[in-house]
Amino acid sequence: MIPGNWFTSAGFCRLGILVALALVGTRAVASEFRFDRDTFAFQNATVLKYKDGLPYLQVKASREDPANRYTRRCFVMSRTAMQFRKFARFDPRGAPLNDLELAARIRAVAHRAPWDESLPENQRIVFPGYANLRQMSKARAHVFQENLGSGFITYFRPSNVRMFFQHSRKYQDTTHANLEAALSRGGLFVGFLSTYPKLSINHAVLVYARNKSVPRDELEHYLAYDPNHAEAPRELTWSPRERAFAYQKDIDFIGGFIRVYQSYGKPLQ
Repeated sequence: MIPGNWFTSAGFCRLGILVALALVGTRAVASEFRFDRDTFAFQNATVLKYKDGLPYLQVKASREDPANRYTRRCFVMSRTAMQFRKFARFDPRGAPLNDLELAARIRAVAHRAPWDESLPENQRIVFPGYANLRQMSKARAHVFQENLGSGFITYFRPSNVRMFFQHSRKYQDTTHANLEAALSRGGLFVGFLSTYPKLSINHAVLVYARNKSVPRDELEHYLAYDPNHAEAPRELTWSPRERAFAYQKDIDFIGGFIRVYQSYGKPLQ
């Protein structure tokens, strides 16, 4: 082999290795969402007391059941967890920012369009002093809670009107297909959960992965970050036979059938 060809081959070999490593790194950033790393350490709280999925006409106020101070933020927290995954990175070796600087960077992430493509690592907003969102939101919860945005305006999102007229199984088929497409390309899916005209749930979660299925189980299982539950993932299921979603039972939801509407997948959604 003559020297010119040797150097050319070596150059292509090195280029191939670099491209392969870049692709692997990009794929890992795009697809690997971890509950213990990429979610908030604090939680959204319900306004009313619940028992077996039914609300009491009584606010939480006793010492054993303290009043809620951070409420109505399920949409805000689901959206922002996705934005941090797409637009932020962490540098644990750096010095933590003061509250004003941290607040400005949190707002910078939260103000980006959540449906935009993920940024390359070198273009992301940097948060020094912490290894991940979970760690930082535990240490600086008050800064996050003051800067993620108002939950009140989520009641006036234009796409909320879908719950009044989009009740068909065909629409849920389309939603399920969009969920599968998002996960297949390494993305995330914010789901608005509703049982309208019943008002047993009016909530938002971030679906981030497929869950393991039990043998001979016809249901498709998904893992969701629920802002009301900082302790562990929740489960969303899809029944191909019923063409319907169901959500895990909880103290503030009786469990079972729900309708799912995608949020923040595109403008005005």
